[in-house]
Amino acid sequence: MLDWVAIRSEYDVLNHKLIDASLPQRERMKLQKRASRFSALLNLHDELKKHEVAAQECEQHLNAELGEMRELYLEELAESRSKIENLNKEIDDMLYPRDERDERDVFLEIRSGAGGQEAALFAADLFRMYSLYAISKGWQISLIEEASTDLGGYSKVVAHITGKDVFKYLKFESGVHRVQRVPKTEGAGRIHTSTITVAVMPEADDVEVSINPSDLRIDFYRSSGAGGQHVNTTDSAVRITHIPTGIVVTCQDERSQGKNKTKAMKSLQARILEAERERHEAEQSATRKQQIGTGDRAEKIRTYNYPQNRVTDHRTESTLKKLDIIVNSGDLDDLINPLLEWDVLQRRARGSFLDHE
Repeated sequence: MLDWVAIRSEYDVLNHKLIDASLPQRERMKLQKRASRFSALLNLHDELKKHEVAAQECEQHLNAELGEMRELYLEELAESRSKIENLNKEIDDMLYPRDERDERDVFLEIRSGAGGQEAALFAADLFRMYSLYAISKGWQISLIEEASTDLGGYSKVVAHITGKDVFKYLKFESGVHRVQRVPKTEGAGRIHTSTITVAVMPEADDVEVSINPSDLRIDFYRSSGAGGQHVNTTDSAVRITHIPTGIVVTCQDERSQGKNKTKAMKSLQARILEAERERHEAEQSATRKQQIGTGDRAEKIRTYNYPQNRVTDHRTESTLKKLDIIVNSGDLDDLINPLLEWDVLQRRARGSFLDHE
């Protein structure tokens, strides 16, 4: 049972702290976010109490009314109970909030691993799969960086995906994806096993990642690859090196040098934030062993077996016999939805936001 008096009291304390003009920006943003949650929770509770009172009044009138008036009170009671049920669900969802990064756009990075040319070809297959999935969700996808092979594969490809709840749906795709099939380059018909690595990095807010311009080395060069008459005619491509971490990002998607620089900076911020997240989680790994996986890019998460037309997710231990549909049309719902359901259970296991500062 929630102590609503204590909740309202803490909300008042938060508002009092926010009056302090000397409060640092980061701390202010944190308190504002928490106060906003408290405000929304209290508003829902006030609405809930209103409908609970209305339901009680209807029940009292039902004992004294007959005929048409009784029918009207029954209708009002049913409506109040429906609203009470929905409000309780909203309160429950608010108490166990989803990952605040779920709404963010992402940078999707795919790298070929073990398997040489076959791994690079599989990287291209998965990039196409994710592109089709993005289109089905109404998202926008743009190429940031690519390193293609002579057979049409990718040793590395990076894309920027924007839209509604992109990170929510793609965050569990990070990890090692394994493929078992007969390569196009295999003459004897033998099945080979290859791997590629997927990293899904949410965009970082400027306040989360502060980059000192003096820590950057920025190079401009002529873009290469497909791109029409502007390729190799202007120094529009951008390479940015973050000297303290050694992280390097490039972008040659746009014809404009300025637009490429902006996209590259966003990619750099996301990579720095992801590196910090991985460092923090490595420190907490002894107490944070999760049954379904951590999203670590070194963790084997899925196997694609072409001869058996089978896709197996090793975290949910589920197998789907429709690899052709999944890979060729980007129909990932039956793989992603079980992971989203697991995520809800994990949120409840961690406790409500009232228990955490």
